[in-house]
Parts: sequence; C-alpha cells; structure tokens
Amino acid sequence: MADIYELFMALDLREGIPDEEVAELRWHLGLGDQPEALRIVAAFPQVAGDDGEAVVDDLPEPLMAGRGRAWKIGGALVSLLEHAPDMAGTLTVRQEVHPDDFDIIGELLRWLAGQVDDRHRGADGAVHLGWTRFFEADRFEALVVRENVVLWP
Repeated sequence: MADIYELFMALDLREGIPDEEVAELRWHLGLGDQPEALRIVAAFPQVAGDDGEAVVDDLPEPLMAGRGRAWKIGGALVSLLEHAPDMAGTLTVRQEVHPDDFDIIGELLRWLAGQVDDRHRGADGAVHLGWTRFFEADRFEALVVRENVVLWP
C-alpha cells in the first residue's frame, strides 16, 4: 500500500523576497540550479547504514520538482513560478508527497507561509497554502500553516 498524498498550491508571493531565496525556491521547484548556500531548507539528512552503523549524510534535493505523469494521484505533476507585476511571482504546485517527507517539506511550506500575499492569511493569522488529498480519497483537506506549524492531514 502506498501512503501518497496530493499537494496542491496556487499562491501569490509578496514583493521583497531576496533574490537568493527566490533562486532557492526555483531550485526546489525544478526550475533552476542548486544555489551554493541553502537558506530556506538548510539540511537534508539521509540515514544510511553500512556495516551495522548508521551514517547521516546531507544530500540536498529539490522538494517539489516532480514533472510528468503522477504515480498515484492521476494527472500530471507540475511546479510553476511565474513573474507577475507588483509581486515576486505566482506559484502553482501539484506534487505527490509521502508522509515520511512531511517534516522537510514542512520547512519549505513554513517559509512560503511568510512570503505569501496577505489575501492567503486568515483573520486568525493562519495561512492557507492550498490543499492535500490522500490518493484514495475523493475530498481535499486544507493545507494550513498556523503559528509556524504545518497542519498536515
């Protein structure tokens, strides 16, 4: 059985995001090269075992760079960042994610919550980033960051 979720976001990003962070976001979306310094998600720990000893390596990889046919959710995987007047850009993402990756993807989502236009922010301060759906479900659940915590399904 697969524990795969669809993650969908359509966001407007505010002006004033530093160029270095936009470059890193573009890398995470599969739209640019890996920057020398990673600031949004700084560590990518991967545990490997060799001769019975656990070794933790730092292996950076883009978090939302899937393209083409989706494995479980149907349709296509996409990540787009388009320039728009009076803002840093418009972002659309549709990706398959596994719960094992919620923590590291959550780092990127917490950063995004601080970069979105105010219309994505509720009166209670929670930021509505998009939607998630378990691959076998027929209903979406809101993807929200509240008090710097991603509220995963």
